Amino acid sequence: MKGKFITFEGIDGSGKSTQLRLVEQYLAAAGHDVVSTLEPGGTPLGRQLRSVFLETKETISPRAELLLFAADRAQHVELLIKPSLAAGKIVISDRYADATVAYQGAGRGFDPDTIAQIIDIATDGLMPDLTLFFDITVETALERMNARHMSGSEANRMDGETAEFYERVRDAYLVVAAREPERVCVINAEGTIDEIFEKTVAVLSERLN
Repeated sequence: MKGKFITFEGIDGSGKSTQLRLVEQYLAAAGHDVVSTLEPGGTPLGRQLRSVFLETKETISPRAELLLFAADRAQHVELLIKPSLAAGKIVISDRYADATVAYQGAGRGFDPDTIAQIIDIATDGLMPDLTLFFDITVETALERMNARHMSGSEANRMDGETAEFYERVRDAYLVVAAREPERVCVINAEGTIDEIFEKTVAVLSERLN
């Protein structure tokens, strides 16, 4: 039996990672076999690539960034996602191909054809059954990231991006959602964690029965 593949997307500070952890617990409690993962970093190789990208002080060119994420995704798909789906498991992933469209495409300025080719190579054509896009304004995102830093959380490379960068990223996500409404569901993530989780569970119940 083929499993289900669900991805969680959103700009930094959207709360998608928190919602993924809650959904993992919710699905497991309902008796589902759940694999929770993330990009970059879902495999041992991916964790090394994540460390290189997020922690290095070296300047990383946009092209190198694009290819690092593609390498992580190719390994992720072949060694974790595909085998888990073939075993009938529900795979939930914190980011996937839409992040490349938004961050490297709109954010870094790569043309759509290049992005599409890179995604196709890295995913081998595997797309999610459902994508949850947790939508917040850039203003809210920056406020949340600042609060996170004030609480002592370690900053990473992406935390230094401008508001204009995140506006381009958010707009790109919304374009994808408008183009593929059968796959992508936009969830207003401006509320409390509990309020957002209620919306998320409602979407899961509706879309995945």
